[in-house]
Amino acid sequence: MPKAYAYTRNGGPETEAFIERDRQRPGPGQLLVAVRAAGVNPVDWKLRQGLRRPGSPEPELPAVFGSEVAGVVAELGPGVTGFAVGDAVFGNPVGGGYAEYALLPVTVAARIPRGLAFTDAATLPVAGATAYDALRQLDLPAGAALLVTGAGGGVGVAAAQLARAFGVRVVGTASESKKEFVESLGAVHVSSAAEGLAERVRAAAPDGVDAVLDLVGGEVLETVAALVEDRTKLLSAADPVGVPRLGGSPVRRARTAAVLDEVARLVTSGALRPFVTRTFPLERAPEALRAVEDGHVRGKVVIEVAA
Repeated sequence: MPKAYAYTRNGGPETEAFIERDRQRPGPGQLLVAVRAAGVNPVDWKLRQGLRRPGSPEPELPAVFGSEVAGVVAELGPGVTGFAVGDAVFGNPVGGGYAEYALLPVTVAARIPRGLAFTDAATLPVAGATAYDALRQLDLPAGAALLVTGAGGGVGVAAAQLARAFGVRVVGTASESKKEFVESLGAVHVSSAAEGLAERVRAAAPDGVDAVLDLVGGEVLETVAALVEDRTKLLSAADPVGVPRLGGSPVRRARTAAVLDEVARLVTSGALRPFVTRTFPLERAPEALRAVEDGHVRGKVVIEVAA
């Protein structure tokens, strides 16, 4: 039976386990995909802990980890057109992606362009598309200054590159160990240490910042919110509950195949590099998740699934 990595109840790593599940059958509007790569994101362990957006349904347990995959179409659901068995695709699965097989709704699935590796494509449905959606929501003009907190992580790396491609100046907070990495993205690095954070940002951007994209939440969000006058330009992908209290908004996710196509185009054009810095086989999914949960990884972590 196909294998998957799941959590069996809310809590810490002790709730995680490999499980076997029947090979799924795609329903109307779905593709069954033989997974080749699955992106690892902070949302994975946050869901395990029981953190969800307001109004989100309780998951059915055991719940398989993973919300972005790339792979090969193995079966089409009833009435599905526009795809064929054998197509290389990527997108946002329902029912998890740390698995040998996953279900993709066609509304959030796109073909992988020629020359784009499965491991790179698997970083785009969450990290790449979240960054793209955030920048479109901010709608900054060329020359504007954007502060990105957590600029060394998956979404931050994508946001910094895309902002630069759109002509926006970027100041990025990250640990001192990620200074060279953040600067290689074309951003001005600011140490993410809590004490004196606002003062360091003001020193890095003496004319102020026009917008903030928060990828950390909590105390960091509280601190950087004061740096932007127009709170419509304060977005958070990390703290959708806290940011409205500060006058800002959560990142509005489009979740469409059109966005996936555009993000993939930006990769193939050279405007966006996925920066997959670590890969793990499915058998080592716990290590992959710990690497992201520990908060020290640069770029993206991806789980690779053998064909």
